[in-house]
Amino acid sequence: MNIRKRLRSHPELHTGALNDILFILLLFFLIVSTLANPNVIKVNNPSGKKDTKAKQNIVVSIDKEQRIYIGQKAVELNMLDTLIKAEVLRARLSVDTPSVVINADTISYYGEVFRIMQAAKRAGAKVVANVK
Repeated sequence: MNIRKRLRSHPELHTGALNDILFILLLFFLIVSTLANPNVIKVNNPSGKKDTKAKQNIVVSIDKEQRIYIGQKAVELNMLDTLIKAEVLRARLSVDTPSVVINADTISYYGEVFRIMQAAKRAGAKVVANVK
């Protein structure tokens, strides 16, 4: 009677390359899923014939020392509302709705920018703010 156990070889599955293959497949499907969007409808966008940018009729600038300029001319704070209104009325002779472009430095006071915007709105102008 042979009671000894027989030495059997256990079957093994080598999965070393399986991780690489799964990673490559994952990347492939991620890239393909972003490229193929079935919900996209192709539409012909209209193209303009004219330049639709707002013309800069009146330019108000605020520098980092909080000095305010209308065009190239320095303006006192107490005369700001009156001078903006006068410039808007002067620009209204050539344009129906003049625009006031505000070029403000990043460290300029927000209240001054808002004050210029309100003065331009009261004068009947379109306001565009540009903070640099």
